[in-house]
Amino acid sequence: MTKNNKKNNQVQKDLVIEFFKKNPNRDIKHPEVVDWVVATYKKRTGKVFRDPDRMIRHLAQSGFLIKIAKGVYKYDPEKAYKRELEDFTPAQKEAILKRDGYKCVICGRGKKDGVDLHIDHIKPKDLGGEATIENGQTLCSQHNFIKKNLKQTETGKKMFIRLYELAKSEKNDELMKFCADVLETYEKYNINGHIVWKK
Repeated sequence: MTKNNKKNNQVQKDLVIEFFKKNPNRDIKHPEVVDWVVATYKKRTGKVFRDPDRMIRHLAQSGFLIKIAKGVYKYDPEKAYKRELEDFTPAQKEAILKRDGYKCVICGRGKKDGVDLHIDHIKPKDLGGEATIENGQTLCSQHNFIKKNLKQTETGKKMFIRLYELAKSEKNDELMKFCADVLETYEKYNINGHIVWKK
């Protein structure tokens, strides 16, 4: 990265931070942030802010912002950059492992089965989840990885629910059965349980 690019990146980052600091403790939809930073950057520098989305995501991942929902972020001065406070202490990890019987809460496998165990935030850190024993669970490395990548499966589950409803209204038993099988697989593996499928 050239010196000029680094400087531009820092100016852009500072601009996004400036916006959120002017709007603390508010759930802000993505377009409001983008519109302001793009217009302000153009006014101040005469240049185009190419990818504000990436900068917003970066600030959420680094702990400056809390991701409330898809495309909605919040700046909480009390929590900004306090990620280290949201990590479990060794004592908390031990308490969670003990409570869960030193086994993955999804598949029941543990050290005796030769699997690595992880302590996972039930409500993720980037959604404001705190490091409390109640918000912790024991997962094997496989299920921890699946959970971290679940966002990609949410769209699929919603699509199959809509397709199931359509098949039901059209009395298409074959398509209903297909969708039900897929949705039961989501349930079997406890994936995206927050998206409710009414049978």
